[in-house]
Amino acid sequence: MISRPIAALLRRFPFLTRLPYLIFSRAQARFTIGVAAIVIDDHGRVLLVEHAYHPRYAWGLPGGWIDRDEEPAAGVLRELREELQLDADVVRVVLSSKTAPHHIDLAYLCEAKCAVGKLSHELLGFKWIDLAQLPRLKTFHRRAIEAACAQATEPIELERSAGI
Repeated sequence: MISRPIAALLRRFPFLTRLPYLIFSRAQARFTIGVAAIVIDDHGRVLLVEHAYHPRYAWGLPGGWIDRDEEPAAGVLRELREELQLDADVVRVVLSSKTAPHHIDLAYLCEAKCAVGKLSHELLGFKWIDLAQLPRLKTFHRRAIEAACAQATEPIELERSAGI
């Protein structure tokens, strides 16, 4: 069996694993990662923001792209602070999806610890929307809200409607 001698060699000279790792890692697909926050208030309404730079779907969940070497959960909390001056806690991941050829989105259920503050230049506004009155959203955002509602300990009813 060749595995034992190779394992012994690599344990003695661990730097030998770097070259195959570098070659293998260069051959793998590269993705950008986006994060979105689902924040639901005590009245069962979801926080939506009006994005300045999203012409097709102006209203959606707060969020953005994670930075290099940033943990996705830290990224969603950073985005909430940067965009809304909103401090929050991450509850859990509710949805992950490959939404474009080289892009993955993660949606996190978050719990707000304070009120929304001053908005960043990326946002035109925000509002707390009743789940039955959701506007036209990106498919991923709607699916994320539905997933958060389905995973809730006390189910929140989400009706499909044309919305705003």
